[in-house]
Amino acid sequence: MPRATEDPAARLISELTVRGLRVAVAESLTGGLVVAELTSVPGASVVVSGGVVAYDTSVKRSVLGVDAELLEAEGAVHPEVARQMADRVRTVLVVDGRPAELGIATTGVAGPTDQDGKPPGTVFVGIAFDGAVEAIELSVTGSRAEIRAATVQVAIEAAFARVEGSSPNQPE
Repeated sequence: MPRATEDPAARLISELTVRGLRVAVAESLTGGLVVAELTSVPGASVVVSGGVVAYDTSVKRSVLGVDAELLEAEGAVHPEVARQMADRVRTVLVVDGRPAELGIATTGVAGPTDQDGKPPGTVFVGIAFDGAVEAIELSVTGSRAEIRAATVQVAIEAAFARVEGSSPNQPE
């Protein structure tokens, strides 16, 4: 089992392992960086179901089931899109008939140009856990790489905070 350390990904993997919970990730602007960070931790295979890189908006709809009318009206950079991605990836990446208890999603604009009328640095992180589905809005400054790295950090730290703050015996 991984040790809880200062590394946010290792802490999350450790907490999920202790609790017997699984995580699934849906990523847009981070392009797989969140799941890569999680799977860099030894022992992650016990708790990481996998990830979907839904970089193209149509993949958010066709694979993850994000509401087509929402995407048409608001575009992909929207808090409800992040919530739907986080919630639905849990059931898209089922392992042995079991959906993941934790869903993490990222959607936003890394730049260099605007998307859906939103400037670079506009990011939404979705977290689905313990019956709650939320979106965290970020306004990140920096280069494209810095925006993506900051998003990964916030996504993992936010997921850890939700899991750590919950009751130790999660229903399955």
